Amino acid sequence: MKRIAIFASGSGSNAENIANYFKGSQEVEIPLILANNPEAYVLERAKKLGIDSVVVTNKEFREADKVLAIMQEYKIDFIVLAGFLLLVPAKLIDAYPGRIVNIHPALLPKHGGKGMYGDRVHEAVVACGDTESGITIHLIDERYDCGTTFFQATCPVQSDDTPHDVAEKVHALEYKHFPHVIEEIIKTLD
Repeated sequence: MKRIAIFASGSGSNAENIANYFKGSQEVEIPLILANNPEAYVLERAKKLGIDSVVVTNKEFREADKVLAIMQEYKIDFIVLAGFLLLVPAKLIDAYPGRIVNIHPALLPKHGGKGMYGDRVHEAVVACGDTESGITIHLIDERYDCGTTFFQATCPVQSDDTPHDVAEKVHALEYKHFPHVIEEIIKTLD
C-alpha cells in the first residue's frame, strides 16, 4: 500500500478528485492533505473527505524540517502537488527522489515558471494566440515547472476563447487524467 500526501494551496478540487479516485483502493491511500494557506478551501474538502490536514507556514515549508517530520509521521511514500504554489525545497526533493509529481495547467515548457499558475497561465495562452493548451504532469526538480514530463494532454483553443473558457477545458483534462497518471507513476515505484 502506497501512502500519498497531497499538497495544495487553494480550492482543492484536484485534491478532492484524486481522493475520490483512490477511495477504496487496495494499493493507494491518502492519509494527509498539506496546505500552506490556513484559509485554503482544500482544508474544508479534507474534512468532508475524512482526510487529516495540516497547515504549515511558507517559512516552515522552505526550511522543510517540519514537513519532513510530518511526512515521516504519516509514513508518506509519494507526494502530489495539486495546485500547490511554493517551490519545493531541495531537502524535500532529496528525501523523495522521483516521488513528487506536479500538474501544470499548460503544455510545458510554454507558460511555466515562477508566477505562472491558475488564471495567469490561461491569460497568457489567450494573449499569445495559442491554438492549443492542455496539462503537463511532471516529476519535479528544484526549479519551477522544469522536472521530467511524464504526461501531457491537449485541448483546442479557439480564437474567441476567453481565459475562462480555456480554464474550463484545462480543468476537464486535469480531472480526467491526473488521478490515473498518478496511479501509473506509483506502479513504477519499488
